[in-house]
Amino acid sequence: MLENEVTKINLRTMVVRFYSSVLEDKVVGPFFIDKLGDDLSSEVWGEHIDLLTNFWASIALGDTSYRGSPMRPHFDLPGIGRDTFTRWLELFHATLDELYVEGIANQFKERSTIIAGNFMTNLGLA
Repeated sequence: MLENEVTKINLRTMVVRFYSSVLEDKVVGPFFIDKLGDDLSSEVWGEHIDLLTNFWASIALGDTSYRGSPMRPHFDLPGIGRDTFTRWLELFHATLDELYVEGIANQFKERSTIIAGNFMTNLGLA
């Protein structure tokens, strides 16, 4: 059954599902594996999952737990390109469709597309 509300619990589920698919992906996966490894249950991945859960909770719920700079880590990824962001969005949108009802999924899709566009602009990829 698809989620018809956003909670911090299902945001964490979304983040874990998304990164599970990322680790299997040949375009996006190598960037994350290089920085965080390939074991989603590791401590470093646990910290990343917590960080991203809080990031999305700040956007969707107005939660104030997020402490970070979402743009900064992307400057340290040699080889990242428009194709990386395009594939990231495809994987993220597919995860949203698996978890949330259409209205909620579409809100996240719109926001994530804006965020990816801003990242590409700031990285000089737009």
